[in-house]
Amino acid sequence: MTSPALTRPGRLRHLFTPWALVAPAALWLLVFNAWPSINTIVLAFTNAKPLGGGHFTGLDNFARVLSDAQLADALLNSIVFMLVCLPLLTVLPLLLAILVEKKIPGIAFFRTAFYTPVVASAVVVALIWSWVLNDRGLVNGFAQWLGVIAEPIPFLTERWLLVFSAISLTVWKGLGYYMIIYLSALGNVRRELHEAAAVDGAGPIRRFWSVTVPGVRNTMLLVSVMVAVSALRVFSELFVLSNGTGGPGGRAQSVVMLIQMYSRGFYGHFGYASALSIVLLVITIGPMLLLLRLNRKAG
Repeated sequence: MTSPALTRPGRLRHLFTPWALVAPAALWLLVFNAWPSINTIVLAFTNAKPLGGGHFTGLDNFARVLSDAQLADALLNSIVFMLVCLPLLTVLPLLLAILVEKKIPGIAFFRTAFYTPVVASAVVVALIWSWVLNDRGLVNGFAQWLGVIAEPIPFLTERWLLVFSAISLTVWKGLGYYMIIYLSALGNVRRELHEAAAVDGAGPIRRFWSVTVPGVRNTMLLVSVMVAVSALRVFSELFVLSNGTGGPGGRAQSVVMLIQMYSRGFYGHFGYASALSIVLLVITIGPMLLLLRLNRKAG
């Protein structure tokens, strides 16, 4: 018979080993996720600055949100960004995935070419895009050489042209990423369904709507949520294309750029920047809930 004293160390190891394995990840989440989130909520109710802790101000920061004209512009830019990117980056990568899924000679080269922008740094890609679109860039230079335009198009100095230039960059860079997600989903669509639909006389377009789309509907929802959240949190594209200024008068900046502007420097307003972060979080949750509700109705 085994003595209880001999089995006690084994029981202790069995009890504490899982916690020891989880501890590093839990500590990481606590230090870099949980604590910053809690601190942001606390700071949102203060007038904290980099050189001072500040004091409790109640809902003053949130009251300021309602009258901030810069925030209104930034929200409009972010919402337009989302509304344009959402359909483009939900549908185009699916069509691209259907194209590159076909087993034809040389298709591996196109898969690599479509995915290359994804692995490139967002800042580097945005810098290249700015060189292409500035007044002396490739697009304006080529258009003037052809005689199509007399004066350069202000892609990077006019508010809405700057926003849509950033959208085009986001779509171009994101196509390959979401294409890979759709490729994995298309592998789960049964070939027999396509063959049966073809036997019934359905053409490619009919098979796309009746077989492919229902087969990847959950993946389309996932992609839609990812695109919506990313679009509302856009930063690098607009920041680099505008050279950090947010366009003329700062009217082309996003909400994240506005938060960064209020929180930087020795005279930053951490309290108001934290309040803006909470507002952005609430706004970001909205599209997610809406898309989930639409998915339930469709189901």
